[in-house]
Amino acid sequence: MKMLKRYTDSERLTHWVVAITFVLAALSGLAFFHPSLFFFTHLFGGGPWTRILHPFVGLGMFMSFALMAKHHWHDNAMTDSDRQWRKLAPELLKGRHPQMPPAGKFNGGQKVLFWVLVLSMGVLLITGLVIWRPWLAPLFPIDALRVGVLLHAVGAAVLVLMVIGHIYMGIWTKGSIRAMTRGKVPETWAKLHHAAWHREMTQGK
Repeated sequence: MKMLKRYTDSERLTHWVVAITFVLAALSGLAFFHPSLFFFTHLFGGGPWTRILHPFVGLGMFMSFALMAKHHWHDNAMTDSDRQWRKLAPELLKGRHPQMPPAGKFNGGQKVLFWVLVLSMGVLLITGLVIWRPWLAPLFPIDALRVGVLLHAVGAAVLVLMVIGHIYMGIWTKGSIRAMTRGKVPETWAKLHHAAWHREMTQGK
């Protein structure tokens, strides 16, 4: 079976660092989102330690995501083909792959995910810095802190929902998880799901 290199070792490592820090940031954040979720603080050594660690974990998540975004920035530029792909996305859900426009390294849906993640990560960084106690929060008026808390929660909710969708689609599209665990995919998989990228990778062969 002929294989194509889809992700480098550094790209895969960065992806999994983002994934791990996301889980830690999500659990520690949820612990303070609602009293019924406060039990998550036991994973971090109690309430005070959870409050201390959450912003540092969040910074780690943002920095690792920024590195990942740098790796894939140019591959996520929107094209007319991507817009057509999104219009025909319901056909893909019906298993009608041949009717889909040829996708590059990332399809139209993955590119939307990428840019929504960029936006939500930016919102979480800015608002997280504003409401970071005891270091930065005292520098801002109370109204800014209230807006910051609200936007931080909204950004976190969007991020969590998008990641859940990402995980679901990764499992639903057979072979996708292999790409991120082993770095390579079969040529047949590439030709079916990312035909334009397949042509690019096999030109001259």
